Amino acid sequence: VQLQASGGGLVQTGDSLRLSCAVDGRILAQYSTAWFRLAPGKEREFVAAISWSGSGDTYYADSVTGRFTISRDNAKKTMYLHMSSLKPEDTATYLCAGKRGLALYSSPARYEFWGQGTLVTVSS
Repeated sequence: VQLQASGGGLVQTGDSLRLSCAVDGRILAQYSTAWFRLAPGKEREFVAAISWSGSGDTYYADSVTGRFTISRDNAKKTMYLHMSSLKPEDTATYLCAGKRGLALYSSPARYEFWGQGTLVTVSS
C-alpha cells in the first residue's frame, strides 16, 4: 500500500493551498485515509480523516474546522486537503495515512499505512 503526498509550499498568512495524496487504488474499498501534520518540536497532530465508502464521512480536528476541507476523488484515487485562512501555526510537514475499515480516528496509532510528507510553510 502506497500513499504519496504533494502540493506543499511557502504561502502567506491568509492564503489558501491544496494538498493531494495519491492512494494505491487497491485499498480504496472499505478503507479510510487521513491527514496528519508534524511541526518541529511537536508530536504528530491529527488534521482530518475521510472514509472511502459511500458519501464519505469526514472528521476534523477542532483547530482546522471551518478552515480546512478534506475530500477524495475515487476516479483519480486521490485524497485532497483544501486549506484556507492559513496561519503561521499551520506550518508543518503534512502526512497522509491510511487504514482498513471505515471508522475514523484521530490517533496516529490507528493508521497502518503512511506516506512521505509535504512541507507547508506559512509566513507571517
